[in-house]
Amino acid sequence: MLARIDGLRQRALIAGAGALVLCGLGAFVNPDQFFRSYLIAFVLWNGVALGSLAIKMLHQMTGGAWGLVIGRLLEAASRTFPYTLLLFLPLVFGTKSLYIWSHPEVVGADQALRDKAPYLNTTFFLARAAFYFAVWNGLAYFLSKWSREQDEGGAEPYHTRLQVLSGPGLLLYGFTVTFSSIDWVMSLDPHYSSTIYGILFMGGQGVSALALVITIVVVLGDHEPLKSAITSRHLHDLGKLLFAFIMLWAYFSFSQYLITWSANLPEEIPFYLKRTQGGWQFIAVALLVGHFVLPFALLLSRGTKQNRRLVLGVALFLLFMRLVDIYFLAGPSGHGEGPAALHLHWMDLAAPVAVGGLWLAAFFWQLKQRPLLPAHDPMLEEALEHGR
Repeated sequence: MLARIDGLRQRALIAGAGALVLCGLGAFVNPDQFFRSYLIAFVLWNGVALGSLAIKMLHQMTGGAWGLVIGRLLEAASRTFPYTLLLFLPLVFGTKSLYIWSHPEVVGADQALRDKAPYLNTTFFLARAAFYFAVWNGLAYFLSKWSREQDEGGAEPYHTRLQVLSGPGLLLYGFTVTFSSIDWVMSLDPHYSSTIYGILFMGGQGVSALALVITIVVVLGDHEPLKSAITSRHLHDLGKLLFAFIMLWAYFSFSQYLITWSANLPEEIPFYLKRTQGGWQFIAVALLVGHFVLPFALLLSRGTKQNRRLVLGVALFLLFMRLVDIYFLAGPSGHGEGPAALHLHWMDLAAPVAVGGLWLAAFFWQLKQRPLLPAHDPMLEEALEHGR
């Protein structure tokens, strides 16, 4: 198992480093495009870590066999926040390129931006980012620390501590994800506002995290201890949970669209006008079909959820569609009030490979540091029995 994880880590690192070199060269030629592509890639992979953190805390609150057998995968993903903090640093230097509210001359000529200046300013923006990472790192640290100490010393008091932390932790997760999505993506177009924006990202992060976990479970499923621990019943449970998050994302996305049009909100309608012309309408249709209709139809079948190859294909496809969704949200923003024609740049594909490769290398490094099953969790035997 360790050799398999090391092999995957080396491949991810090579792919990520190579793509990063290409993006570095592209940054000299077109820095504005680099920062925009890099932002989309960062939001995608940081979202995988955030979704893993949230699902780990959700399981601590609710229990269930599905969460015990993937708990260490979720913990490993959540321990990558120190690395995502490093990956965030290039965006600090790209603030001027990405956000029009960071230009004093633009703010001075726009009353709406002057009204938002106490919140949308570079100093406060960076301070908030530091706070987000402090919260995420803190939650991930204690979840992993007490989980490790539970392995060494027995279930109590660590099992109770994990439950007590997870309730407030989920509230902090919701708060920080809402404001970070506003800061990093919605403020690309500072005249736009949506009260459901953060919730939309939460649903997407759940899809991302479960898609990654299912992928890792299938890829490592031929090796112990996962080979004997995770059965088709566990995979079926994970497929059902992924199915639920897909519906949740679709509900949030449609709700935002419906409220905007039914209320005829002039400050929000341009968001969709930009995304229904200039080629972006094809991305919208692709999201409808690829992020909802197709996986919804496939995961309705019990056979698909229990078939390792099929559910792996669905999971990998959904990871790609998460990239498309974030591209759809961020791509047309920041180009003024008029429509922005769809223009796919090579860095839009290279940057996700760069950030994703480095993130996956960090993830696999963390994964090999701990046993893949919790030794003294009081529900472990029941979880294993559930799959037999």
